[in-house]
Amino acid sequence: MNSNIDNQQTGSSLWDRIKLFLNPFDQRYEDLKRGKIPLNILRDFTAGLIVAMVAIPLAMGFAMASGLRPEQGIVGGAIAGLIGALFGGSKYQVYGPTAAYIPIIAAMMALYPDNPAQGHAFLVLASLLSGLILAGMGLAALGRLVALVPHSIVVGFTIGIAIVIGTSMLGDAIGLKTKIGYSFAAKVTGIWEHAGEFSMYAVVLTLLTFAVTKYLLKLSMFIPAPLIALGIGFALASTVWSGKDITLLADKYGSIPTDFWIFTPPMEIQWDAAFLLNLAYFVLAIVFVAAVESLLCSRMGDRLADNRGTPYNPNKELWGQGIVNFVVPLLNGFPHTGALARTATNIKVGGMSPLAGILKCFLKLAMAAYLASYLERVPMACIAGILLFVATAMVKPAEVKTAWQQSKFHASLMVYTAVMVVVTDFLIGVLSALLIYGALFKFLDKHDEASASENVELPESQETDEGSTSNGVA
Repeated sequence: MNSNIDNQQTGSSLWDRIKLFLNPFDQRYEDLKRGKIPLNILRDFTAGLIVAMVAIPLAMGFAMASGLRPEQGIVGGAIAGLIGALFGGSKYQVYGPTAAYIPIIAAMMALYPDNPAQGHAFLVLASLLSGLILAGMGLAALGRLVALVPHSIVVGFTIGIAIVIGTSMLGDAIGLKTKIGYSFAAKVTGIWEHAGEFSMYAVVLTLLTFAVTKYLLKLSMFIPAPLIALGIGFALASTVWSGKDITLLADKYGSIPTDFWIFTPPMEIQWDAAFLLNLAYFVLAIVFVAAVESLLCSRMGDRLADNRGTPYNPNKELWGQGIVNFVVPLLNGFPHTGALARTATNIKVGGMSPLAGILKCFLKLAMAAYLASYLERVPMACIAGILLFVATAMVKPAEVKTAWQQSKFHASLMVYTAVMVVVTDFLIGVLSALLIYGALFKFLDKHDEASASENVELPESQETDEGSTSNGVA
C-alpha cells in the first residue's frame, strides 16, 4: 500500500480522521459512478435483495441460538447493514449477526435466566461501552494492530465456535420440549436426561433443511437456499405432518411482531465488583470479535472483488463498528459485525458499493413484515438444520491444513484454542492462547516474522464465518 493511501486512511491528524469518518458518502461509491449509473444501481439492488432473502432465516437462527427472540435478529441485522454501509470502511462489506457472537450473547442472557428483558438490558450496556471503545480505536488509528492475531488462533477459535453452534440447538434438532443448559456439558447432560422426548419428525426436518441448503448453494449462489429450506419445512409441518407435535417458532416465542422500531434502554451500572467484572469481560469480548471479524471480512472483500480502487480503511471500519454496536442494541438488537459469507455473496451477485447494504436494510424489513405470519410457523428443527449447516461450513480443511503445517507451535495453538473455547468460553480460550503466543513465539515460532501481519488473512475462497464463500453464502 503506497503512502498516499496510508495518509488517506489514517488522516494526517485526528481532525482529518473525524471529517473522513463522519462522511457517509465517501470514495467507496466510486465504482457506482463508472459506466452506466442506472445499471450499476440495478446491480446493487439485485445484490441487496438476494442478501436480504438469505439473511432473514440466518438472523432469526443466530438470535434464537443466542437466547434472544427471532425478530431481534431481523431488525438488528437490517439496521446494522444500514449503519455499517453508511459509516464503515469497506465498499462491499455486509453487516449482521454472526456466529462468533452466539456464545458471548448467550452467556450474557444466561446471567439473567428468569428475566430476558434484564439480560438484554445488560447486553445493551455492554454493547454501548464496546461501541465507544471501537470508535475510539478507529480515531486512534489502531486498525492495523488486529492483523497481528496469528492465523492459527483464528482457525482454532473458528473450530471451537463451530462446535458451540453445532450443539447450541441440539435439543430442537431432536425435538426436545425442555430447555437445556447453556454450557457444552449442560447441553450433553440435558439431552441425555430428556432423551425420551426424542422426535423422529424433528430429526428428519433438521437433516432435510441441512441437505436442501447445502445442495442449493452448490447449484448457485443466486438461490436464497436457507429461505427455500424454511419454506419446505413450513409446508411439511402445515400439511402432511400437521398434528405430529412438531415445535414451531410460535410455540417457543409467540407471534413475530412487525413493529420493528422499539427503543431498548441499557441497564444502569451497578457499582459492585461482580457486576463490573462481568461487564468488563463482555465488553472486551464484543470489542475483540467486532475488530477481528470486521477487519478480516473487509480484507477478504477487497481480495474477492479484486478491488483496484480505494481499498478498505481499517480505521474507518472500526469507527463504523463502533456506531453499529452503539445504535443497534438500543433498537432492540444486539452486537453485530461484518459477515464474511454474506459479504462474499454480495460481491458474487454483483454488489459494487455500499448502496447494496443500504438497500438490503429496507428490503429485509419489508420482506420480514410481509412474511412474519409464515415465519412464526416454521419448525424449530428447521432453524436447527440451518445452524447445523452454518457450523459444518465454518471449518475449512484448507485453513486447518495451513495452520497445522505452519509449525508444531501453531498447530498446538490451534488445537488449544479450539478446545478451550468449547470447555470454557470464547474469551478465555482466545485470550489465553494469545498470552501463550506472546510469551513463546520468539522461542517456538518458526514462521517468518515478516509475514506476521498476514497471519489472519485466510486462503482465497476459503474465508468464512457462517458458510462457504466458495459457494457464496450460508
